[in-house]
Amino acid sequence: MKFTTALRSTIAQAIVDAMANGTTSTPMIEIYDGTMPGSMGGSITDNLLAELAMTNAAATQAGGVVTLDTITNDSSANASGTAGWARILDRDGAEVIYLTVSGSGGGGDLELNTVSITSGSPVAITSGTITVGGS
Repeated sequence: MKFTTALRSTIAQAIVDAMANGTTSTPMIEIYDGTMPGSMGGSITDNLLAELAMTNAAATQAGGVVTLDTITNDSSANASGTAGWARILDRDGAEVIYLTVSGSGGGGDLELNTVSITSGSPVAITSGTITVGGS
């Protein structure tokens, strides 16, 4: 599937707006072990490994590419495991998007300092981009 740049930008801006939606707290990134669920909205049975806070604005977009703003490191991971996927929650805790994860340079939507997470250890996201469709 391919989109015009204008349509890619519109969709990307809708993702940014959805992440920044709400008023209760800041958008959050949750990192889980296991395999990304096939659909959103169901019960998550994978282990929550880490939680990282985003800025209220969450991200910017240009030409259909969403680039996440500064993400606060999780100074103490919730559990040990291998990062398998992540989700972003808006400012009111509603699901927005599920993302792939990888180690730095691995090509995931989110690139982590390491996918091998140890309980109590810091977790950092080294980059985060979401590319909408192709041109």
